Amino acid sequence: MKQVELKDGTKVLMRPMTADDLERSVAFFAALPAEDRAYLRRDVTKRDVVRQRIEEIESGATQRLVAEIDGEIVADGALEISGEEWKKHLGEIRLIVARPFRRQGLGVLMTYELYDLATAARVEEIIVKLMAPQEAGRGILEQLGFEQQTIIPDYVQDMGGGKQDLVLMRCDLEALWRRMEDFLSTGDWEHAR
Repeated sequence: MKQVELKDGTKVLMRPMTADDLERSVAFFAALPAEDRAYLRRDVTKRDVVRQRIEEIESGATQRLVAEIDGEIVADGALEISGEEWKKHLGEIRLIVARPFRRQGLGVLMTYELYDLATAARVEEIIVKLMAPQEAGRGILEQLGFEQQTIIPDYVQDMGGGKQDLVLMRCDLEALWRRMEDFLSTGDWEHAR
C-alpha cells in the first residue's frame, strides 16, 4: 500500500486489488462513460468477469493495482506476464483512470508502480495494446518512451462490435524508468494523466 498526493493535493491510496474489491471494481467500471468502456477488452461491468480477473490475480497470472479515495476505486491497472517461455521477458500493462482524476498525475503514478512490479518480476520490455481510436492514450505512452511497433488492421472489436485496428507499442523497461524518473523529479505533471 502506498499513499500518494495528486497535483491538486488529493490523497490517493494505491494498493493491490483483492477479492474484497469485487463490488467496488464493478461500480468503478459501471460509472465510467460508455466511450471509455468502449475499448476495454472485457465487459468489466459484469460481476462474473470481475470475479475472473480476481482469480487471475490469485493464480499469479496478473498483478493488479487499484487507486482509491475514501474507499472508492478511481483507477485500475494491471501487469500481465505470460507463462510462455518465449515471452517471459515481456510484460503487458493496462491502465484506466476515472475522468475526474485525469491530468492530475494519477496515471503516471500508477504506471510507476506497475513498472516497479515489472522490475521485481525481471521483465525487460513492456508492451501495450490499444485500439486505434485511443489517440490520447498513445500520446501519453509516447511521452513515457513507448514506440509504436505495428498496427494490425481490423484485428479487434470494440464493445459495440465495431472492428478496430490494434496498435502495439513497446518500450524497454530501463528506458521507461529513466522517463518516469524525469517526470517524478521535475514535477512536470502537465502531460501526465
